[in-house]
Amino acid sequence: MYGSGIVRLFRGAPVHPVGADGRMALSDHFREFRARLLKIALIWLVGFGLSLVFHEQLLDVVFGPYLDAQAALPKGTTEPVIQGAGQPLMVYLQLSALATTVLTAPLWLYQLWAFVLPGLHRHEKKWTAIFVTVAGPLFLAGVALGYYTLPKGLEILIGFTPDNFTNLVDFNHYLTFFTRTLLMFGIAFEIPVFVVLLNLAGVVKGATLAAYRHWIIIFVFVFAAIATPSTDPFTMTAMAIPMCLLFFVSEGVARVHDRRKVAADPFAGLSPDEASPI
Repeated sequence: MYGSGIVRLFRGAPVHPVGADGRMALSDHFREFRARLLKIALIWLVGFGLSLVFHEQLLDVVFGPYLDAQAALPKGTTEPVIQGAGQPLMVYLQLSALATTVLTAPLWLYQLWAFVLPGLHRHEKKWTAIFVTVAGPLFLAGVALGYYTLPKGLEILIGFTPDNFTNLVDFNHYLTFFTRTLLMFGIAFEIPVFVVLLNLAGVVKGATLAAYRHWIIIFVFVFAAIATPSTDPFTMTAMAIPMCLLFFVSEGVARVHDRRKVAADPFAGLSPDEASPI
């Protein structure tokens, strides 16, 4: 009994089988959730151990944008510091925890999705798979763009340091800044995906998006100005322009979907108060 449960646990199948009516008892749901949490914990612990082994390489990746900005500034403008006797150890632990959470995200997100999957209908499973397929690469593209623009943003910000002063950058503050920047870029690239999903759900039409396009562009730039921690115009523009391009793509997808929907059902686009041709 326990052996078969462990086999199901690591094969990804539900530990507690679904009944003939397609349902599980409430207690089985809790046991299934506990099994998924156990797998997530094991995945995270293994990833954390590997991150500790490769902490030097991770430090080079995370601290690379700052070093690039430091090299572009006059010598002595900024220096990295770690404050406190116990902070060097905390640096490695925090860095390893961050890297583990990010790098193992596909695995532990799959476990959460696998827990929810049995309760979805067939069409819901289809749209969920499409969302994961599109949203994942877009998020990674946003993170990559944020990492690419971060050195320039740091250079602009640190460049405001007055002469005869040295800007001491604490690693803990830098790690928070680094994480927030990349996270905001990744989330920003997900907005077009949600626009398309709203259109597929019938909440927003492509014609409506086109009518309010200029206001949406203004909102995108305002969002980029607020979301980017560096607040410099270079980083804001680097986020806003790709978001506008992705919005244009999502608008095009929405308009194509609306035309196909009307072609399949001529009365689908009519509002409740609009008279039909009949």
